[in-house]
Amino acid sequence: MRVVIQENYENMCKWAADYIAAKIKSHNNGSEKDRPFVLGLPTGSSPIGVYKELARQNQEGELSFANVVTFNMDEYIGLPHEHDQSYWYFMHDNFFDHLVDMKPESINILNGMTDDPEEECRKYEAKIASYGGIDLFMGGIGVDGHIAFNEPFTSLASRTGVRDLTTDTRIVNGRFFDNDPEKVPAQALSVGVGTVTDSKEVLILINGHNKARALAATVEGPVSHKWTCSALQLHNGAIIACDEAACGELTVDTYKYFLDIEKKERI
Repeated sequence: MRVVIQENYENMCKWAADYIAAKIKSHNNGSEKDRPFVLGLPTGSSPIGVYKELARQNQEGELSFANVVTFNMDEYIGLPHEHDQSYWYFMHDNFFDHLVDMKPESINILNGMTDDPEEECRKYEAKIASYGGIDLFMGGIGVDGHIAFNEPFTSLASRTGVRDLTTDTRIVNGRFFDNDPEKVPAQALSVGVGTVTDSKEVLILINGHNKARALAATVEGPVSHKWTCSALQLHNGAIIACDEAACGELTVDTYKYFLDIEKKERI
């Protein structure tokens, strides 16, 4: 596992966006350029800065998304696309609508309005597999360390499926629903922990003091389904991009080690 510590959120996002851009460019100039680069994407506050920087690079001709296929992590059950808190709406509002050459047919987001959630999830896994898997999955984590909507005690081998949301998650997300947790859908469709860790690379964004325990659990804690983020310790291509504020619960030795080993990545 790599842990790249940046001074602040802005630098964390710039580093992550540049890393993703470099991977896309390398793919398009390499031996596999005849197939698309497959990118997994999250919602939430953490990736917004990354999306802004990737969109800027795309608009200024520095980066093309013409050969990129995306798969999003999750979607609420029962929210139509046009609902301003659906993840379909979030992704288009914050990212896809700002790209000049992203093909609509290359965007994949779980359908929260499906009449058959289990079949929707099965088809999603099959479609990922049809592209040969995900090249790079960017994600964030919750304060309890959950990846996508894989709440604590979700199997680390889980695949895309229906997830029941905990009261804590609904309270946290209630700020987007008139501060009323009861308005937050009780279920979501979500990729599994195993879906994420099957990706060739996983890049997780962790920022802010409120994520300090989750970062420590991800990097230093035992591998446990209590902290689904800890599954990343078993991934050979896992990278954590974080800011200083999120490092408050790391031991001094761990903090100094990664600050030293990744010093060339410091912006």
